[in-house]
Amino acid sequence: MKTQIEAIERLAQFGVKPSLQRIAIMGYVMDNLVHPTADTVFSGLSASIPTLSKTTVYNTLKLLARQGAILELSIDDKNVRYDANIFRHAHFRCKRCGGVHDVPVGDFEALTLKYAGDLTITESQLYYKGYCGKCRANADAEADEEAPEP
Repeated sequence: MKTQIEAIERLAQFGVKPSLQRIAIMGYVMDNLVHPTADTVFSGLSASIPTLSKTTVYNTLKLLARQGAILELSIDDKNVRYDANIFRHAHFRCKRCGGVHDVPVGDFEALTLKYAGDLTITESQLYYKGYCGKCRANADAEADEEAPEP
């Protein structure tokens, strides 16, 4: 786990009062770069913090996102995911395994502002969907197995 000090510093940087639960949740999101859901965070922490409730996890993640300490992603149709990488980047979601990966983008601000016109943009998210290398390789192998012999 990222050190508690790093989690506490992130909370302080974004004006979030630290508590045992908030530090643990922030640390978990910082450590787990797989863009966890609230349920994943709860499952990952409940054994070490038996008093932790799902409500606390949901409320804390919402607070951290609202304060800008983490990103809230809606790339998954069924679950909101969270990302400790708060710098501008895009996301890729594999249609087969559901994995979410960070994708660096060039000048994200220029891309967004070029089409903004007279709009005031308060949030932007860029998503890509397709197949990750592992799933694409598995699909190719399955297709080879199913192909009729000449």
